[in-house]
Amino acid sequence: MSIRKKTFIFWLCAAFFAGLIIMGAICATIMNSPGYKFNSDDKLMEIKGYIDQYYLNDYDEKDLEEGVYEGYVAGLGDPYSAYMDKETYESWMVSATGNYSGVGITFSENDSGSFEVVSVNPDSPAEKAGIEAGDLILMVDGKTYTDSDVMASAIRGKKGTDVTLTMSHEGKEKEVKLTRDDIIMKSVDWKMLDDGIGYIEINSFIDTTGKDFSDALDKVEAEGARGLVLDLRNNGGGLVDECVDVADEFLDEGVVCYVEDKDGQTETYDAKDGKTKIPTVVLINDGSASASEILAGALKDNGFELVGTKSFGKGVIQQTIEMGDGSALKLTIMQYLSPDKHVIHKKGIKPTVEIEDDEKTEEDEQLEKAEELLK
Repeated sequence: MSIRKKTFIFWLCAAFFAGLIIMGAICATIMNSPGYKFNSDDKLMEIKGYIDQYYLNDYDEKDLEEGVYEGYVAGLGDPYSAYMDKETYESWMVSATGNYSGVGITFSENDSGSFEVVSVNPDSPAEKAGIEAGDLILMVDGKTYTDSDVMASAIRGKKGTDVTLTMSHEGKEKEVKLTRDDIIMKSVDWKMLDDGIGYIEINSFIDTTGKDFSDALDKVEAEGARGLVLDLRNNGGGLVDECVDVADEFLDEGVVCYVEDKDGQTETYDAKDGKTKIPTVVLINDGSASASEILAGALKDNGFELVGTKSFGKGVIQQTIEMGDGSALKLTIMQYLSPDKHVIHKKGIKPTVEIEDDEKTEEDEQLEKAEELLK
């Protein structure tokens, strides 16, 4: 290469970089000027330009658009607010009926931002694989998630298909391959214990819980129960209306809970007059969340004994807004307050009698304490 040609290239490069510096200075001046307003559409187009120019792999334009919506809502930093595409939304709605194909776990995001298993359905694929409450779900089929509903949708699927969960159990990571099966949730179970004490367990609040609980309570009363243990341990929540129907069986006419919006305005969920006369003790633990905390809080404020450990602390309400294309936006819009206006969210419900269940023993120390209080 001749000296003259090298000189020409040098000055050409110098002019190019000088132009970049001048353009950068002009952009900085414009962006810092009082009248400048950032245009997010322009930034998205700029990003898209770089993707089109440099991105190695093929991509679907619709996937990029969906990612924008998901990321925009994720920017709220609220683990309970989310954007759901049409397929995710449809799957999410199915789970509220209590009948779906999946692996049989309920989970929620804990204080550290991890997805923690709250409860495991009896005889489900998850229980048979040894998954337990307290385990953490790290990945689904090798993919990480930031929203619990989107993750739940990924876990559910067609009966007979496989899903691989990367779990953390007592600090040890492991992969668990599960075959999805029909999950028919039985949310209420009952039996009679010794000394004429009835026992009713509610493991979730689905659209049949209120009626099923009423039927179970009738049977316990028909057995002549002189006391009742209501077990809400590892109940991850569900439909609030069903929770209120259960509370109505224990409370006279009055407030079950308040809901408070961003402006401090409150509304109430109320119980009707009439209640069971059977003395009742309630069991809760750190797996009791959402609707089960509403019920526990209502009963505690009305003088019921609560036995166990502090509940999970999920006390906010989401409204799901269906969009025109079948997708949906789930937003946290209110929080629950107990009848005495105690905040539930991030605080939980403290039992009146705090006692751990020792996993090293065969006994259920919490249940035994509840029975003792009823004797």
